[in-house]
Amino acid sequence: QVQVVESGGGLVQAGGSLRLSCAASGSVFSAMGWYRQAPGKQRELVAQITSSGSTNYADSVKGRFTVSRDNAKNTLYVQMGSLKPEDTAVYYCTAVDLRGFSYWGQGTQVTVSS
Repeated sequence: QVQVVESGGGLVQAGGSLRLSCAASGSVFSAMGWYRQAPGKQRELVAQITSSGSTNYADSVKGRFTVSRDNAKNTLYVQMGSLKPEDTAVYYCTAVDLRGFSYWGQGTQVTVSS
């Protein structure tokens, strides 16, 4: 059974940093990524990384967020810096298996106060 579990969310002041983790288990995953959804907005891609280490970032987080993964542990991370109030959202981890099926975690809340 596949499980995807995020951790590390919380409340941080603007300009601060936070690191999110995501542990995936139960399959072999190619791409893994972070999405976020703010109240009243659609879910959007934050960053993603393939098993070979290729990364892709949303323009809004480039230069501030860094995504990484430990393939041996099937664990995904995102180091978020210079946080802004507009980064406030529920952050979701996704893991894509070799068939292309995406699994999602339940999300972790990140709140950035001004």
